[in-house]
Amino acid sequence: MATAIYPWHHAAWQQLQDLRARLPHAILFHGNAGTGKTAFAEAFAESLLCETPKPDGHACGVCLSCGWFAQYSHPDYRRVRPEMLDDDGAEEDDSGDTKKSAKASKTPSKEIRIEQIRALADFMNISTHRNGKRVVLLYPAEALNTPSANALLKTLEEPPPETVFLLVSNSLDQLLPTILSRCRQFALPTPSAPDALSWLAGQQVKDADIWLAEQGGAPLAALEVSRAGSHDLQDELLGMLARPSVEAALKSADKLQKAGNRDLVVWTQRWLYDMFSYKLSGNIRYYPRRHNELALLAGRVRIDQLLVALRQANERRAIAEHPLSAKLFIEDMLLDYSLLFQ
Repeated sequence: MATAIYPWHHAAWQQLQDLRARLPHAILFHGNAGTGKTAFAEAFAESLLCETPKPDGHACGVCLSCGWFAQYSHPDYRRVRPEMLDDDGAEEDDSGDTKKSAKASKTPSKEIRIEQIRALADFMNISTHRNGKRVVLLYPAEALNTPSANALLKTLEEPPPETVFLLVSNSLDQLLPTILSRCRQFALPTPSAPDALSWLAGQQVKDADIWLAEQGGAPLAALEVSRAGSHDLQDELLGMLARPSVEAALKSADKLQKAGNRDLVVWTQRWLYDMFSYKLSGNIRYYPRRHNELALLAGRVRIDQLLVALRQANERRAIAEHPLSAKLFIEDMLLDYSLLFQ
């Protein structure tokens, strides 16, 4: 069976078919996280390699090429992503086969390393196996570090013949302008709330409206957190944010070390955004179940203070994966928040 796309991307798929006549050498799919962009790009990669694509542009799902693709063994296809996204910590070698890392105990990288980009050289310098295209899918593009981004840029400047690069990004502002300029940008939409809720209902998600709101309207992210089955750590944080004090900040920091720093920053960003939005328009986007608490706090803080707090949250998000001390990082964030209401 061919790779499926999500219902809210059907119109975008039809628009994409218009590019086939003069296919760019690099397409950058971008949009909000948790909306199915990678599945969309994989479906397009499969269709480019398919030997008998359907009239609507989708892969047939039954030819030899589609069979290889389904097993991630197509000789003309490479998937480049951080090691941490591999379920078993395996990585692709130059031939496309998977192999165990030499250092099995080493923490999988969260970045796309320069070695992964260099490994594409041999792949791109040999003839295609089926006399068609070769496809490289790279995601998320913002995981490229500086050396790997520069190495990729050299390839994009002088693309090999019959090679198509498909990049996927959640955040264009984290990519080099030179990479952006060498890719055809293709925006993928976030579904409307009714469409997202309809899809989540089909996945048997309870309280789908709450999960969807807290994930900013991203249905796949809402599905993932709903399956985690617990709001405990988030509720601990939101409880502290709703009743700010120095004592509560220090007490909660101990408990919240079990959560990822990035998640804590994102949850706090959304809380601050809801407060900011309520002061300006009376609307709450992410935490409607906390409406009364947010409304009360919004009356105790100035707009300029919230703008500073949101800027600080953005700065913390950039370093959340690399703090010197998780506990100190959390304490610092919560204490700064508490001081808004002193």
